[in-house]
Amino acid sequence: MILSDLRILEEIGKGTIVIEPYDRQYLGSNSYDVHLGKHLAVYEDKVLDAKKHNTITHFEIPEEGYVLQPGVLYLGVTEEYTETHAHVPFLEGKSSTGRLGIDIHATAGKGDVGFCNTWTLEISCVHPVRIYAGMPIGQLIYFPVDGEVENKYNTKQNAKYTERTIRPVESMMWKNKF
Repeated sequence: MILSDLRILEEIGKGTIVIEPYDRQYLGSNSYDVHLGKHLAVYEDKVLDAKKHNTITHFEIPEEGYVLQPGVLYLGVTEEYTETHAHVPFLEGKSSTGRLGIDIHATAGKGDVGFCNTWTLEISCVHPVRIYAGMPIGQLIYFPVDGEVENKYNTKQNAKYTERTIRPVESMMWKNKF
């Protein structure tokens, strides 16, 4: 079951969903549109290693936009900071974004109850495309949770993405034990 617009508004009123900045015009019938922040990043190494800390270089999208290139993984970030305390948020691309050949997440479309941060986007494209800071990039949908949650993301000892940021965050896979 997906929350409707009126339920999303109700949950915002209760504080179980937080969206900053929030603008009513971006609330759809069952989703909330999020926008591309001004910060992008790319990995410095050509070959990434899951057991090592792969560093990234940050840069800002200029006013005239930035042309994404196929074959490059870009890390982006949402303008919106969100908190979700009683629901599971899913981030999906907008159809208009997809129709430009832009994917906004490789595998990380689901958030956790207790996730409190901006969303890092794993952006790729099928052909060169110019993007702009502030453009609609995706939409959040919310699913209710059945039962109590014992281990919320923002209180987990091993949570890797809890530091509040306005910039994209690289993979922290290297912090796992394997």
